[in-house]
Amino acid sequence: MNDRRMRLFAFDFQGPAHLSAGLWRHDDDRGARYTDLKYWTEYARLLEEGRFDGLFLADNVGYHDVYEQSAAHALRDAAQLPSNDPSMVVSAMASATTHLGFGITASTSYEHPYALARRFSTLDHLTDGRVGWNLVTSYADSAARNLGTGRQVPHDERYAMAAEYLEVCYKLWEYSWQEDAVVLDRANGVYADPDRVRDIAHHGTYFDVPGFFLCEPSPQRTPVIFQAGGSSKGRALAAAGAEAVFANATSKPALKRQVDDLRAQAAEAGRDPESVRVLQMLNVVCAPTDEQAHRRHEEYRRTVSYAGAMARYSGWTGLDMSQFDPDVPLRHVKTDAGQTMVDLFAKMDPDRDWTPRDIAEYIGVGGTGPTLVGSPSTVADELESWMRETGIDGFNIGHAVKYQDIADFIELVVPELQRRGSVWQDYDGSTLREKLYGPGVTRLRDDHPGSAHRDRQLQTA
Repeated sequence: MNDRRMRLFAFDFQGPAHLSAGLWRHDDDRGARYTDLKYWTEYARLLEEGRFDGLFLADNVGYHDVYEQSAAHALRDAAQLPSNDPSMVVSAMASATTHLGFGITASTSYEHPYALARRFSTLDHLTDGRVGWNLVTSYADSAARNLGTGRQVPHDERYAMAAEYLEVCYKLWEYSWQEDAVVLDRANGVYADPDRVRDIAHHGTYFDVPGFFLCEPSPQRTPVIFQAGGSSKGRALAAAGAEAVFANATSKPALKRQVDDLRAQAAEAGRDPESVRVLQMLNVVCAPTDEQAHRRHEEYRRTVSYAGAMARYSGWTGLDMSQFDPDVPLRHVKTDAGQTMVDLFAKMDPDRDWTPRDIAEYIGVGGTGPTLVGSPSTVADELESWMRETGIDGFNIGHAVKYQDIADFIELVVPELQRRGSVWQDYDGSTLREKLYGPGVTRLRDDHPGSAHRDRQLQTA
């Protein structure tokens, strides 16, 4: 398998709408079918026909209630509300496909690692090794109120907890059960040999897990570890243990700096820096011609809900955007938070005075990631350029209009990428980890820190 092959994941959400604001109203949008199991199995088959490596399912265990200090606009515009558990639908999608992988977002802040490890091992069994875990620490105060102690754990401490959380999971997945623990000895009445199942004896700062794991080893043992943290703590955690990193840079130069820093940190941690696969989030609006694609994009822009976009952005930043005039450039706002947002968007277009309305129009179509608009050849040129100029390994492709934009991408762009040899004609390898590293690499690589627990098992066998 070509190591520079373009990995493709679809970026979606178990709800009627995700990052786009107001686009659920579009005639072609199928988001209202999110509770229909047939919708998700049809979608999975579509992605497999398009030779996507996987479906990346976002999640948010809180809700956006910062804008106007209320969740009303988030509810009106389905701004990541309502939201179902993304893990529940995966086994059904796996049964409808043979090769498609699944990256599932789950938080380390509000669920015990013993329970999470069991859920992912179960899914790894049921999908024949096609599951990955996107580790997040959760940012919403509403999640802390409803699931935690009533207050958000400080940012740096959340990442300290996440690091220990991973250690517990590695011990459960890699150490607790020997590879040959399940003997299936019918003659002597032994299903699992007790001498080959070990207590992990974890006693840490945040977690105590003295006993052994409930699940026998699954095809991958440890699911593929995804991580998307953009802060210094998040990048450090990703460099230490993530196998694939979800990037959300606004430009190629910014992404190149992020990739170089991430891989340098991975090397310092004793890992092969190229083993950290990086997937950039972006959106694609395509049509047979550039002119048709730009017309469609303008149609999307006209459908954007200002309040829906601001509900999302206020939730992401923690700043109530309702206090600002929609048409006054934020550089005139004399607050530290306002200046921070100006700086964020100034990186994309330094000569522009960004107003809240400008921001809403930008993020309303697919969120903060870049949006590529054009014909199949135009989009393919840009995708290849992003890979060539930044060193990334592929893309998490979002949407403005749910289902239809990905269907258009598969119909129009994928064949062009296949013609160029950038996307594979057929799958090679069966597990999700093999899609990242090639056939035969089903378990954690030897330079991954989780493999130390596997080595410990061998040493004590």
